Amino acid sequence: MTYDEAREKLAGYWLELADESLASARSEQLAGRGHFATNRSYYACFYAASAVLLRDNLKFAKHSAVRDAVHQHLVHTGRVDARFGRIYSSLFDARQEADYGDLVQIDTRTAAQGVQAAAEFVAEMKRLRTR
Repeated sequence: MTYDEAREKLAGYWLELADESLASARSEQLAGRGHFATNRSYYACFYAASAVLLRDNLKFAKHSAVRDAVHQHLVHTGRVDARFGRIYSSLFDARQEADYGDLVQIDTRTAAQGVQAAAEFVAEMKRLRTR
């Protein structure tokens, strides 16, 4: 398998994980588990962004590096609207707070907004990847 083939296979795998994470986020949100819906919403965006960035030979070990790359390589270059950078950063922060904060509660309305935003972000990453 060539490097390009391996890279495409990995990117495809990450897009599958994005879809699975989004489906899980929807299930968690419908079950009233805002914390887990937020986590899965963020991961849907993380996997989708990682797949797009990999196409540009960009792969990162840290979540904060992916967030920075979304802004630097996708938003600031005009490849995506700034709204998608805000979505990513908002879910990044919400996931950090939900996963590492003490006694954090995420209400169902906030979780539903996160799931919807993640769905929009993943759709935009898929659109961008097929260009």
